[in-house]
Amino acid sequence: ERGGDRLMCLGIPGEILEIDGQEARADFRGAEKWVRIDVVGADLEVGDYVLNHAGFAIRKIPEAQVERTVELYEQAATAGGEG
Repeated sequence: ERGGDRLMCLGIPGEILEIDGQEARADFRGAEKWVRIDVVGADLEVGDYVLNHAGFAIRKIPEAQVERTVELYEQAATAGGEG
């Protein structure tokens, strides 16, 4: 906590556009970034969504949860002054 506010790390959802070995290019709200995919494993495909934290895909988002996850991120980004 800092000044009574709680700090939280937030994973950013992104869509996989390209896979090259242990890295993938993903779209995060219009910004394309390369992320490491070692943690997530080999079952990723182009079109899948992942949560990114500090340049690492930390979780594959199940297809049934993608829409809600992106919606929640957009709400958090807007509330935090990023949107």
